[in-house]
Amino acid sequence: MNEYCRWASKELVPTKDPGQPEFHQAVEEVLESVAPVLDAHSEYRQARILERLVEPERVIMFRVPWVDDRGEIQVNRGFRVQMNSAIGPYKGGLRLHPSVNLSIIKFLAFEQVFKNALTTLPMGGAKGGSDFNPKGKSDNEVMRFCQSFMTELYRHIGPDTDVPAGDIGVGGREIGYLWGQYKRLRNEFTGALTGKGTAWGGSLIRPEATGYGVVYIATEYLATKGESLEGKTCLVSGSGNVAQYTVEKLLDLGAKPVTLSDSSGYIYDESGITREKLAFVMRLKNVMRGRISEYVSKYPEAVYQEADPTLGYNPLWSHPADCAFPSATQNEINDRDAAHMLREGVHLVAEGANMPTTPGAIENLADGGAVIIPAKAANAGGVAVSGLEMSQNSMRIAWTREEVDARLQGIMKEIFTTITVAAERYGLENDLIAGANIAGFLKVANAMMDQGVV
Repeated sequence: MNEYCRWASKELVPTKDPGQPEFHQAVEEVLESVAPVLDAHSEYRQARILERLVEPERVIMFRVPWVDDRGEIQVNRGFRVQMNSAIGPYKGGLRLHPSVNLSIIKFLAFEQVFKNALTTLPMGGAKGGSDFNPKGKSDNEVMRFCQSFMTELYRHIGPDTDVPAGDIGVGGREIGYLWGQYKRLRNEFTGALTGKGTAWGGSLIRPEATGYGVVYIATEYLATKGESLEGKTCLVSGSGNVAQYTVEKLLDLGAKPVTLSDSSGYIYDESGITREKLAFVMRLKNVMRGRISEYVSKYPEAVYQEADPTLGYNPLWSHPADCAFPSATQNEINDRDAAHMLREGVHLVAEGANMPTTPGAIENLADGGAVIIPAKAANAGGVAVSGLEMSQNSMRIAWTREEVDARLQGIMKEIFTTITVAAERYGLENDLIAGANIAGFLKVANAMMDQGVV
């Protein structure tokens, strides 16, 4: 890392944004990768591109009061970080989870800038959410929270300004409540959110897009080695939208997924998670809103292990496999997990979650010969189809499932080519993390240069 990048990541950001470790981590990873670009192009330094990139264009924080089913008033905190709009309207999901804080939303928004730049679509980067926990809440409680949240958020979003979508804790139910309140307040039927129901402006393939996209880009990498997913054993974490459709597409391509998880623990099914078993998981998580531990009641041949944070590692990553698809949350693979994965034969990690691999784990995996396809590239399928949903809304049309899926496959193929070429251009062959960071940086930085000091 050159002195300019080191100063920005080690001094500028920690000093201006103390107590934000996730944001610091995301910034350091990107700046470490783009150091060769800054060495070759002094104009970016002269234009203070790094200082501008790490500073959000706008940070919105607000209280969200709502009334629970007992008639008691609850108060949560809402966020929207509009990070960068150099290449298009702000775009990025909303996360509802107790862990949500400003650091996490800023790291997600920062990552989103580069991810969106890779999709080939004109979208800036943003992220938002709240420390509200939808687990255990009734539909009416979720609705009242979402309506209160949108009563503030609607002032800051719109189809040509900022278009939120879903993330952890925000699925079709939540998007419906949020968009209904937006429409009520603005008195307009526009594409101000994505992930909508197909009967009212949503796109086919949108629920599947992130999981499908992760698998599509994994196949692109494997094809360069003369391999495919056929017959490969795969570890998948999470059991939400991304994990479910990752498993579905893995099954389509002949792979054998063997794990799923939630915050309570994980299941290991050595015989493989079949379509029948996946359908059960989808009902369990999407309809019954149950826990993954219930899988072993239905399929007793599987093994369930309760989460134990005192272990210092996640046993899910300690099973024999060829590929890993972390699809739960940030920093879920640490250096000990990486050692276990290498020992058990994992040679490809495709990140379905945002920043799921710690810096130590990345170093260990790379030293051990494994390839990591970073989240900025691997999970860009979700926001890519959100961009396609925006296009369909603007044109007042709806593409078929086959059309959207073909476009998604084309975008993931283009992303893989783009990050590979960027890595090779700066002498970083096989470092797809660096390739993704460099390609995204160049697109955003050049747009910022063109638009002046704004």
